[in-house]
Amino acid sequence: MQTNFTAEQLKDRHVAESEKILRKCVHCGFCTATCPTFTLLGDELDSPRGRIYLIKDMLENDRPADEKVVKHIDRCLSCLACMTTCPSGVHYMHLVDHARAHIEKTYKRPLTDRLMRSVLSFVLPYPRRFRFALIGAYFGRPLAGLLKSFGGPFAKMGAMLELAPSRAPMRGQMEGPGVFASEQKSRKGRVALLSGCAQPVLNPGINDATIRLLRRSGYEIVLPKGEVCCGALVHHMGKEEASLENARRNVDVWSAEASGEGLDAILITASGCGTTIKDYGYMLKDDPAYAEKAARVSALAKDVTEFLTGVDLGEPRLRPDLTVAYHSACSMQHGQKITRQPKDLLSAAGFQVKEVPDGHLCCGSAGTYNILQPEIAQKLRDRKVANIESTRPDVIATGNIGCMTQIGLGTQIPILHTAELLDWVYGGPEPEDLATVLHAPEAAE
Repeated sequence: MQTNFTAEQLKDRHVAESEKILRKCVHCGFCTATCPTFTLLGDELDSPRGRIYLIKDMLENDRPADEKVVKHIDRCLSCLACMTTCPSGVHYMHLVDHARAHIEKTYKRPLTDRLMRSVLSFVLPYPRRFRFALIGAYFGRPLAGLLKSFGGPFAKMGAMLELAPSRAPMRGQMEGPGVFASEQKSRKGRVALLSGCAQPVLNPGINDATIRLLRRSGYEIVLPKGEVCCGALVHHMGKEEASLENARRNVDVWSAEASGEGLDAILITASGCGTTIKDYGYMLKDDPAYAEKAARVSALAKDVTEFLTGVDLGEPRLRPDLTVAYHSACSMQHGQKITRQPKDLLSAAGFQVKEVPDGHLCCGSAGTYNILQPEIAQKLRDRKVANIESTRPDVIATGNIGCMTQIGLGTQIPILHTAELLDWVYGGPEPEDLATVLHAPEAAE
């Protein structure tokens, strides 16, 4: 794609980077075939190619974002399916990230939109605040349908309430900060585990299962003091400085652990967080105090299933007679290019793993997307659920808490994290969410 930036404009490192990305686009349109919003809406401006034209025009003309640009950029899920499809290597993720930061700096959103985004960025990245908010959401949840029927900002409030769990989960048994020793006499390695922000509130059992599984396999696990949200939630809302500050704090924490007792890996159980942490090296590459440290952290970051493929888990303690539909989160398959490992682990554990039709298309979760764009998100969720249910599974497995919450609203089939299923088969407790599947005949009697 031909660009016409001035020499003065290219002195801005963000503009210079975006220009390099824009020049790689050859207008082929392959991205439109795998873009969930274009597939759903049929509008060229709701495709990666259309958004690229909008971003190019906005940046080249050095003008503030307008309502049209904001509308179509906001509708982007950042699922990154376009990057998997693109034959030219267009790094759409970094381009749309720059566009969002530009929007945040130059466009004044309607008051209700500003308030909603402020609430989300104030609450979700902080576990204590989020737990407190869920108490209020529990009592407001019966009003979700009514609020959604009003449309506009009320629909977003309704979507937010609808996503709240019907009952508040208990706190995790193995919350940090802390160190959990290997259960084997000879330690095989030492890893840090990202505690996360929303995940330990919505489903603390995921990290508990991961820690149990790793300890039995001979690993010491550290949940470092001082760790914060990975920054993904605010990053995708264009709040660049807030996301970079979170990145710096985490880089400091993990670098100290790596330089101290050492780390074999930094493990992440929420793939949305993993995509961002693996990008810390890029995000901080122009920060002389952090560039090198951030690159090392990104190199150490691994999704838990990515790491477990190299771990001897031993022999399964039981033989699960269950069919699993594996939902590959967009941040897993497109963001991190991890496609085979989770399915291989589940198959080796004895599950019959089914591929989900149109598995490359997003479920509509996408961080806060299902709150900020509830109508589109619901349509994507309904399509995803229909495709999953067509495989007639006993259980759904995935590696991202956002997908678990989103898909769980549309189906009665239990949905668990891959690590929870593996922990169970290799000696851990039976997951509570599997009770309806494993003990249905007993319940009937």
